[in-house]
Amino acid sequence: MKILELLADGNETIELLTVVDYLRRADIHIDMVSTTGSKELTTSHGVKYQADFLLEEVDPASYDGVYIPGGTKGAETLRDDDRVIEIIKKFDSANKLIAAICAGPIVLDRAGVLADKKATSFPTIKEELKNLGQYIDDEIVVTDGNITTGRGAAVTNYLALRLVEIIKGKQAKEKIKFGTQHSAVEKYYGIEF
Repeated sequence: MKILELLADGNETIELLTVVDYLRRADIHIDMVSTTGSKELTTSHGVKYQADFLLEEVDPASYDGVYIPGGTKGAETLRDDDRVIEIIKKFDSANKLIAAICAGPIVLDRAGVLADKKATSFPTIKEELKNLGQYIDDEIVVTDGNITTGRGAAVTNYLALRLVEIIKGKQAKEKIKFGTQHSAVEKYYGIEF
């Protein structure tokens, strides 16, 4: 399983790095791919980092899933990139995994892949989602068919855990939960995800 993470300047730091970290911990291949023509990128909070590849250097068809992090500026740049929209449409047509968080669902909305789906996003993004089956206000991560969406930075780890579970199963998710001490946090606070 190979996951394509599409990136631009202005993506949210936690959202772009946490999913990469968790998937790699689970031995899931994920490539950080810049859509800007430069591998040198800057997050919404000024963190400079380097993508693995430029979009021009990869074959999107060789990937089994795509992830879109939030951060309003980055998400808007991805939404306005016709190449990104085409990738999302093709992945949806092939029933490949598609995930987005925070402002990221605006990209999925423009691609038209949420029309019959339940999804969530950062609360202020709700009004921008015009082509959506049902907006879910009371869940932090929503999976409907091949599409998984999340609320925002504070729940990125839960979106990452959901993706690990979808790709590799519950046992792999539990191993990551233990390794990152989610299990201890859940026990202390009496929650389970």
